Amino acid sequence: MVDPITTRTWGYRLLYTAVILVIAFIQLLPIGIAASNLPGPDLALAVTFAWVLRRPSYVPVLLVAALFMFLDLLLQQPPGLGTALAVLGTEVLRSRKGVSRDLPFPVEWVFVTGVMVALVGLNQIVLTVAMTDRPPLGLALLRALFTAGVYPFVVALSHYGFRVSAADPNEADALGSRL
Repeated sequence: MVDPITTRTWGYRLLYTAVILVIAFIQLLPIGIAASNLPGPDLALAVTFAWVLRRPSYVPVLLVAALFMFLDLLLQQPPGLGTALAVLGTEVLRSRKGVSRDLPFPVEWVFVTGVMVALVGLNQIVLTVAMTDRPPLGLALLRALFTAGVYPFVVALSHYGFRVSAADPNEADALGSRL
């Protein structure tokens, strides 16, 4: 007999994978958005952060690592750097899930923005130490702020569109451990 909680968890993992792949597909389309001087938001990171804070079991670390490595290779970014930063950011947020569950959304939003800005700083430091070309700091910070700007919309879409909501404090998984 299949446990319904396990089935739902795997279904949402597949949905998360599909959402990230659709985002990657849209980023590859030649629709002229890249012609502007402003960077677009990192929707994959916003979706990942929103889902990790709501249901960490839907977004395991190995799935995040595999998908972001795929994105690094597909979008011709330094392989592994974006992956490492995404995994680091998700694990920082995952480790704070007990505290962040009780926080109001504006505080969560500020916390996620802080993590995104910290990841930009780490990215700049690693690229400088590796002596490789790096994006201008202003554009990288602007991209993080645009990502933080769309974060509430991503959370709303996740909650109302995909039904990914925060776990009840008394909710337990199939093994009886609290979510």
